Amino acid sequence: MEELAMLAVIGVLLIVVVSYFAPKLGIAAPVLLVVVGIGCSLLPWTPELLVEPEWILSAVLPPILYAAAVNVPAMDFRRDLGTIGALSVLLVVASAFGTGLLLWWLLPELGLPAAIALGAVISPPDAVAATSIGKRLGLPQRLVTILEGEGLVNDATALVMLRTAVAAIAGSVSFWGAIGDFAFAVFVGVAVGAAAGVVTVWARSQIRQQPVLTTAISFVVPFIAYIPAEELNASGVIAVVTAGIITGNQSAKRFSAHDRITERTNWRTIQLLLENGVFLLMGFEITAIVTAVQESGEGPWGVFLLGLLAVLVLILIRFAFVTGLIVVLRGGQQRASDRAERIDARLDDLASLPTHELEHGRRQKVTRILRRRHADATFLAQEGLDWRGGAVLAWSGMRGVVTLAAAQSLPSDIPHRSELVLIAFTVAIVTLVVQGGTLPALIKKLGIQGTDAEHARRELARLADELNTASDALLQNPALRREDGQPFDPALVEQMRKRRLVAAQAIEKMVGEHDPDSPARQFRELQRLLIDAEQTALLDARASGTYSSQALERAQHLIDGEAARLDGGRPQ
Repeated sequence: MEELAMLAVIGVLLIVVVSYFAPKLGIAAPVLLVVVGIGCSLLPWTPELLVEPEWILSAVLPPILYAAAVNVPAMDFRRDLGTIGALSVLLVVASAFGTGLLLWWLLPELGLPAAIALGAVISPPDAVAATSIGKRLGLPQRLVTILEGEGLVNDATALVMLRTAVAAIAGSVSFWGAIGDFAFAVFVGVAVGAAAGVVTVWARSQIRQQPVLTTAISFVVPFIAYIPAEELNASGVIAVVTAGIITGNQSAKRFSAHDRITERTNWRTIQLLLENGVFLLMGFEITAIVTAVQESGEGPWGVFLLGLLAVLVLILIRFAFVTGLIVVLRGGQQRASDRAERIDARLDDLASLPTHELEHGRRQKVTRILRRRHADATFLAQEGLDWRGGAVLAWSGMRGVVTLAAAQSLPSDIPHRSELVLIAFTVAIVTLVVQGGTLPALIKKLGIQGTDAEHARRELARLADELNTASDALLQNPALRREDGQPFDPALVEQMRKRRLVAAQAIEKMVGEHDPDSPARQFRELQRLLIDAEQTALLDARASGTYSSQALERAQHLIDGEAARLDGGRPQ
């Protein structure tokens, strides 16, 4: 037990060190952690470590998926649901059957169901490395959303296929039965996840001003969604993703700012440790997997060769699929542009209608729906994926968490089980190191860039203007009243108006911060120096012992709040 505890401590320290230095080296942290894990496994004094796959699938995978799903913009996910669905379902099925048929041809004694089972294991890409690279290098937001969405949903397809293929080994499944099982897993998973998301959001919204308690509830939400779905033989992955998207979408409406800040910080820490811990474990376990193959009487080099061949097939299938997908999306881009023009014309017609022909509430509802459809069509028309984005999407096929766990969950009576597990690990490690290691160079070579910085600043300025207009309208409303029906003190209203003006000026300064010599940038640097000076004085006061701990703590909270506000407006 002490040895395992020490391994855990060393693992956390390795994750922190690698995560700190990986960006400085220009390498994605998951890629570097796999290499570090392999190096650690080769040290003579390191123990053999094999984690039960159920621990990863049931205890590690749900919080990883939830942490990612909470941060996926629901609007962007909805707009690209078709693309995400094609990559998460059709491509996974094609990859599983493609690699499965290859392995069945090379190892006929394996049997087709077992070969398809391994194909399902190695078919779902893990987008952690791809999205971490993409965000750091400034990929377009639509491309990042597609990669994140694919990484969230494709695990469900792969695990359902694995379950079906394992059942087929015993001869207890049919084609239509497999289709029915998949549909059941998806729909029931969505229903369970939606129920878990709605109920937990409501429960957390009832706990006021206690972010520690609401965050504690959030820690169990992934399992509240995952466990019941799995007990119903549905997709726990789909349930967790659904609950996460609902929670993220409702957080701005139902949770306080303090709740959101606390939860975001805690979940980022959990996500960092779990995701990167799995990649470190993947590299660490490779020695034990190779030893198991050697004990079975097979040579590992032939198995490595099969793994490399499977990688090649997966890459070819993904490139072919993404090529067709880009062609379809390019055609849909023009249709979206035409649709935006038609909706724009309908909005003009609606605005020209006399007031008496359409009641005010009905007009507002129809206008809101049309504007949303117009925004969706405009997004799809203007944010199209070209061949460069398609190349990045096709090369972002790194395998990870699910491949690691699902490979070890293969039944023990499958022929060549040790070899199949090593093939899966080979696919995961090779794709992570080769594709993940070269993806930054590919992105830079293609010259892909995200949203133009000037456009982003103008958009933020327009949004800030709308927010300020809403605030001014409320403060100038003659009907503005307190809860007891009495009017507010006019002097207080005027003071609030001035404070809102200061806030608006702060946003304007932030928008203009791109110039390093601008007054806004100098103002922020001066603020930072003042906060540092206050912090130094507070440390001196703490060391002197002349103030109570309560006073020191309150002062520290004030300084931390000021620093958080300053850092919160800093461009990421």
